[in-house]
Amino acid sequence: MRKPLDKTAVSLMLCLCALWGLQQVAIKVASPSLNPVLQIGVRCSVAVVLLMAYMMLRGERFWRRDGTLWPGLMAGTAFALEFFCVAWGLLYTTASHMVVFMYTMPIFAALGLHWFVPGERLGRLQWVGVFVAFLGIVCAFSSGFFTVADDVASMLIGDFLGIAAGFFWAATTLIIRRTVLSETAPAKTLFYQLAVTAALLVPVGYFVFQEGHVRMVPIAWLSMLYQSVLVGFVSLMFWFWLLRHYLASRVSVFSFMTPLFGVTFGVVLLNDPMDIWFVLGAALVVAGIMLVNWQGVRARR
Repeated sequence: MRKPLDKTAVSLMLCLCALWGLQQVAIKVASPSLNPVLQIGVRCSVAVVLLMAYMMLRGERFWRRDGTLWPGLMAGTAFALEFFCVAWGLLYTTASHMVVFMYTMPIFAALGLHWFVPGERLGRLQWVGVFVAFLGIVCAFSSGFFTVADDVASMLIGDFLGIAAGFFWAATTLIIRRTVLSETAPAKTLFYQLAVTAALLVPVGYFVFQEGHVRMVPIAWLSMLYQSVLVGFVSLMFWFWLLRHYLASRVSVFSFMTPLFGVTFGVVLLNDPMDIWFVLGAALVVAGIMLVNWQGVRARR
């Protein structure tokens, strides 16, 4: 039986949201030494090795014919495209903008589930949430037009890639929901996503973006350790543990605090610029996401 959130779950979710919000800052800080695309490829490579060791210790088999290969490759490709857009976008925009725009995922996911999954139709309140979030995207995106700077065009490119990352994140969710992966062990589903992303982004990041030259400085080592172990493996294991023991709807709503942590870390640690349009847009995006999920939460209560 899944139970409502208690102090342990709330404390753990706050820690996870902080970890996830800080990852964009970690990528941005290490980008002068290690390209973001290569960073994410290496992060997934380390995480998939740790995950395989974890599955072997638990006696879970991942090399067997269970019909998950092709859906797993599809989900892994969408997952790789999501993080490719994140990494590429961070070369143009700020960490604060990226974390807000990529968390438009629940909006795309809700629309996809509405059209392709029976029983996942959007209600009136959820459509209001979609509209509010869309207004938020417009406001947050328009902040680039009101910024007096030479790199406005670059920032808008990065913001667009953030929205594309949210779209591919939603595509991953939809693939998992519509295929046999929905009944597969979470560790194996995660294995496909990490393995495909590592296989695609490591060569692209090394030969295309890094041009074969890697310069590892202490901050780059620290960033990769944080991303690979804490974000890529430990945080996801705790996430699956929460989903196994607590009501998924309550846990999922808490994850919407991640953009707030991300924006805060970006402003405090990287001095990301902030204006009223972006603040208003970010608030509307978070409010819209909450509305999209609120009706589902009430129904499951």
